[in-house]
Amino acid sequence: MLHSPYLKLMPATTPPTTLCATTLRDRSVIRVGGADARAFLQGLLTQDVAGLAIGAPRYAGLLTPQGKALFDMILWADPAGSDDVLIDCEAARVEALSRRLMLYRLRRPVTVAAEEGLAVHWSADPVDGASADPRLPALGWRWLAAAGEGDAAEMFRAHRLAQGVPEGVAELGEDKTLWLESNAEELHGVDYGKGCYVGQENTARMHYRNKVNRRLVVLPLEQSDPARLRIAYPALGLAVDHRPVDSLGDVPLPAWQAAAIAANAE
Repeated sequence: MLHSPYLKLMPATTPPTTLCATTLRDRSVIRVGGADARAFLQGLLTQDVAGLAIGAPRYAGLLTPQGKALFDMILWADPAGSDDVLIDCEAARVEALSRRLMLYRLRRPVTVAAEEGLAVHWSADPVDGASADPRLPALGWRWLAAAGEGDAAEMFRAHRLAQGVPEGVAELGEDKTLWLESNAEELHGVDYGKGCYVGQENTARMHYRNKVNRRLVVLPLEQSDPARLRIAYPALGLAVDHRPVDSLGDVPLPAWQAAAIAANAE
């Protein structure tokens, strides 16, 4: 069952909880392999990669040195048991993310390649062999498998936005949004105990000073500020804005985000 302040705003085509199509065709999988795959990603990403376990995906970001989001992704351990890491990312960004990772590789024994035989799947309801979305339980269940028929991408987008969760370059931007401003802490996208990674200094400083002054928010389209708009979804009656926290007084926020903002204000 969905619980969101946005549901009453959405059209009658809001996705049902049972789907025929499960493949997210706007997502793809990259395999990072080799003897140093986990150590390599451990020094780059916001999430602890060393402890990544089969069936327990983790949300992560690759940031600029200033702590701004370049790519967001979900990390999966190789179900075959190797130390390879499977990256669930935007299909349109596979080449850009692969190039960025290769820039950091230097001479390390690491391979980076699209995993053509796997696709990302989603269901709002539990499915055998699926894992809960690591960002928010209400987002549903994900798994990796060969692509099936149909496309669940639009259904998942509506479901995700109904929960107030931003995702991808269209909403986070590229080098535009500080990682914690994208709600990454509340969505379990950062591990403060893992050690250094690109953008770690500014991200940790914001956390320990409890100072997140702006947020990405999903809000009713009519309440969007054109000066702060990232993207509008007219068919859903929603928009994603990058807003100062002190401008959100009359915006209906999901409980997880409202609680974070209230805690940050204390």
